[in-house]
Amino acid sequence: MKRSRFSDEQIIGILKEHQAGLSAADLCRKYGVSDATFYKWRSKFGGMEVPEAKRLKALEEENGKLKRLLADAMLDVSTLK
Repeated sequence: MKRSRFSDEQIIGILKEHQAGLSAADLCRKYGVSDATFYKWRSKFGGMEVPEAKRLKALEEENGKLKRLLADAMLDVSTLK
């Protein structure tokens, strides 16, 4: 998966600029992102603060680890059958 040029904190800062009154088109031009990317960020991080975003990222990582553990366990069970 491609890694973003912007951290979660930077994205939240950009969204706060939008809430302060700058237009989405101006922000996209300023930071070099597409409109689609901006609106995807807004749907994911809209209204969040930095600590909440860090918690979200930690939960997503934990969820990924648990999914891998479950897949490995299911694979072990299927090989034992």
